[in-house]
Amino acid sequence: MKTICFYFQIHQPFRLKRYRFFDIGNDHYYYDDFNNEEIMHRIAQRSYIPANYTLLEMIKNSNGKFKVAFSISGIALEQLEIYVPEFIDSMKELAKTGCVEFLSETYAHSLASLKDPIEFANQVKMHDDKIEALFGQRPKVFRNTELIYSDDIACQIADMGFKGCITEGAKHILGWKSPNYLYNSAAAPKLKLLLKNYKVSDDISFRFSNYEWSEYPLTADKFIGWIANTPESEQIVNLFMNYETLGELQPRETGIFEFMKALPRFAEEKGIGFATPTEIISKVKPVDSLSMPYPISWADEERDTSAWLGNVLQNEAFEKLYSVAERVRLCDDRRLKQDWNYLQTSDHFYYMCTKHFNDGAVHSHYSPYETPYEAFTNYMNVLSDFIVRVEAQYPAEIENEELNALITTIKNQASEIEILQKELKSAKLEKQQAKTKAETSKSKAKVTANKNTKATISSKTTTKV
Repeated sequence: MKTICFYFQIHQPFRLKRYRFFDIGNDHYYYDDFNNEEIMHRIAQRSYIPANYTLLEMIKNSNGKFKVAFSISGIALEQLEIYVPEFIDSMKELAKTGCVEFLSETYAHSLASLKDPIEFANQVKMHDDKIEALFGQRPKVFRNTELIYSDDIACQIADMGFKGCITEGAKHILGWKSPNYLYNSAAAPKLKLLLKNYKVSDDISFRFSNYEWSEYPLTADKFIGWIANTPESEQIVNLFMNYETLGELQPRETGIFEFMKALPRFAEEKGIGFATPTEIISKVKPVDSLSMPYPISWADEERDTSAWLGNVLQNEAFEKLYSVAERVRLCDDRRLKQDWNYLQTSDHFYYMCTKHFNDGAVHSHYSPYETPYEAFTNYMNVLSDFIVRVEAQYPAEIENEELNALITTIKNQASEIEILQKELKSAKLEKQQAKTKAETSKSKAKVTANKNTKATISSKTTTKV
């Protein structure tokens, strides 16, 4: 039986306000709240909320046969909780159906997997804690930022305990092979790989409303027919896309919601089912191993990381950001750590890209900058102020190793002080208890003595009589 695996990404960054050179050292708030709220409200009303209702209707009308997975960044969840709390409520309703799976990813939707394994692991845990707190699920399958994946990253993912990972079915990796199978990682054999079928995914994401497309209009029965006509041995079709596809990139007027609603009915007629990533990796056996020595992603024709790290501007910003990673992890400043998360978001680097995109440049669609150079200048001004704040706590002249040693010593001393304080408190308590016990015993002895005296007097009085 052929199976469709639907997965949607939900992510929006905290966009930066216009931050001038002269603001460095004077203004420590970096975000364009008005723009962020306006964009999040617009997307939620046009896409996220009606899409949620559509999927809920699909699940109910199919008696639970339709299933779907989501990857929602922690950064997006924070904004949705602030600006569109009704979306969180509707997502909870979807979660209650048992037909929705939440995937793991980096909290900040960052590129940490390419640079900093410690930060990568910390963000994944932070994200999964957030998902579990909101929706009652602990993610079991991993999906990295922009589907970035490599053999090195595979080992990190497997070490974190994940059994499966979602990534791109890139041509230069697959060669003659099809993405419509389950594979496993050559570097971490126990890690199973679900690969995006980018052709049929992009038919919905980018070509659905294109009048010049030879297959226009795309109807649900035609689309399901394409899947049914794939070779019999190809049992899995992974449809991975941004959630904005439903209602924003493909507006309601195109018929995208009606198209989605019709899919389960035509799929059932063709004997095609739906499954979540966890269900697939638990039931299907991998057909082969795949080795990916260099990072891939789902962006552009190249399917690599050049959309974020393909020019000098991006790499300079990236290296400077992570040069203070160790110091940020050592500090306890909540605001500093929050800014650290927001500044890691991959979109900031995406806006600096100077090459021509062939995939529609989904996130640059929401870019607040006119040029990549403006994006770079603004980000570096913000980053300069951020680094000033970090170095105010941990000066740059102190090497990381020396700083680590000092922090460790301070923490050890703090632990020793805490232990001594507990021991002192315990000793005082014991002394007080002993004193109380002694006073109680003395009081009881006095009472007993008084009783004995009274009894003696009473006895003598009786004898005289």
